[in-house]
Amino acid sequence: MSPTLETSVEPFVDRRDYTQSVGAPHRERRQFTNSHEELSPEARDLAHAIDSYKFLYRRRFITYEEMLAAAKSLGYKRD
Repeated sequence: MSPTLETSVEPFVDRRDYTQSVGAPHRERRQFTNSHEELSPEARDLAHAIDSYKFLYRRRFITYEEMLAAAKSLGYKRD
């Protein structure tokens, strides 16, 4: 006879689902402070576009393809 293990399964709670959460944050938490002040205006625009992309798609890190999509959203195109 095999031993019977008694396990209780608790329901999965998605802590990122802010639609049902009482303590939903009012803004995205960042790991690092924004240091866009010392950037050139063009680099600052790119940094904001990338931050917006990451916030919209809830991504902490993005791929090069996603970075290119953020740059293209600013009007970048290769000649």
